[in-house]
Amino acid sequence: MAPEGYAARFAAVGQRLGAQMLGYSVVETKPGCRASPMHNHRCNEEMFLILDGEGVLRIGSERYPVRTGDIIACPPGGPETAHQIENTSDKPLRYFAISTMVEPDVIDYPDSGKFLVKGHLPAGDGTRSEPFRFIGRRETSLDYWDGED
Repeated sequence: MAPEGYAARFAAVGQRLGAQMLGYSVVETKPGCRASPMHNHRCNEEMFLILDGEGVLRIGSERYPVRTGDIIACPPGGPETAHQIENTSDKPLRYFAISTMVEPDVIDYPDSGKFLVKGHLPAGDGTRSEPFRFIGRRETSLDYWDGED
């Protein structure tokens, strides 16, 4: 369950539309809430179109007001490209999110010091793949030889 301050509904529409190289979602956040933690993608680029409402966009250490009709580009990169949209109004904030679908991707969460590695791995039989997802912190990384004889 998400902590207080995070409340959103997501409608993933890309696959239903036949998209293969881009992900498309419609996101609605409640007043005073955010859909996701501050994050940056090392591999994927995101774009957001504000459909209805207003809020604040955080990029790196900066904050920018956003409202209906605004378009936001979030290129891949390090913490300087980290972003988050917050609904600062008393009405729902709706936006259209578009993303490239490069796998694997590494996502950093600078506020909490976490990272996420996600993608799909071949299952070994050449006909299917399995989802892979790992969340961690750099300081908990194992030594390359850990557990080896």
